[in-house]
Amino acid sequence: MNQKEFLDLVLPMRQKIFRLSKRLLTSREEAEDATQEVLIKMWNKNKELGKYNSIEAMMMTMTKNYCLDRLKSKQASNLQLVHSNYSNRDNLEKQTEDKDKLNWVEKIIDELPENQKMIVQLREIEELEFEEIAQIMKMSETNVRVTLSRARKTIREQIIKVNNYGIA
Repeated sequence: MNQKEFLDLVLPMRQKIFRLSKRLLTSREEAEDATQEVLIKMWNKNKELGKYNSIEAMMMTMTKNYCLDRLKSKQASNLQLVHSNYSNRDNLEKQTEDKDKLNWVEKIIDELPENQKMIVQLREIEELEFEEIAQIMKMSETNVRVTLSRARKTIREQIIKVNNYGIA
């Protein structure tokens, strides 16, 4: 595979890799480093890429593994799972309210078990199919669906609790 073919295949997925890295690693710099590392690993494997059914699933798996390794390393002992994805709106009041809601949801997601966090990220943020998530997570599609359902139920229950009691 030549450089142009590689870039055409891999670069469109760069933002997904970055978003997953940012979800798993606190700092933007760490996420950028992770994205760069995955792209370098992909380039080193460019002759083997034809063997894989889903290059995207492979890249997401590599990203997940790299980020989890970083989180486990001593260098990253102070990193935590975070995601901040704010939309730009004209109405400042609405924007503030949306940020509060997003912060509540992020806090709820951060309290989920690790597998549930990953599956919510891959399905709801990255919009991957269940088959791809199953490959990335090394789970059956049924387990992915059950885990996602449990995560959504927990998120829903926590949001209802916050809304009913005014607890932030």
